[in-house]
Amino acid sequence: MHDHRIAMEAFFHAYMAFTAKPDEILAERGLARVHHRILFFIGHYPGLSVKDLLGHLCVTKQAVNTPLRQLTGLGLMTSQTAWHDKRVKQLFLTEAGKTLEASLYGAQVDFLERSFKDCDPRQVEGWLAVNRSMARDRQPG
Repeated sequence: MHDHRIAMEAFFHAYMAFTAKPDEILAERGLARVHHRILFFIGHYPGLSVKDLLGHLCVTKQAVNTPLRQLTGLGLMTSQTAWHDKRVKQLFLTEAGKTLEASLYGAQVDFLERSFKDCDPRQVEGWLAVNRSMARDRQPG
């Protein structure tokens, strides 16, 4: 049996290290982690609907209304009515949004590469398996 406090402490510290550089980049623009998550998913799925974004984030529409308006107001994203259904809003990053998302993504890729460097492939696969297991248990916000 593993010591859960040791595992939790390691997870907390790892998450703080994983988010440190993106938090710094975001803070320079007056943004926070919620903005990062939105940028990440819109960057990964251009044309993502608001409904699908809510599903990825496990939050309510009210929880993203303000951050979406802020990102739009800063010229980092746009929304367009879907051609197939006028009730559906599709979300896209602007060029400035793509640039910001790429810098956030790059900082975290660098962190993961440094972290994985000292691990063998089986350890990395184990880490991925644990993270996938935890992600399956996520609950809507």
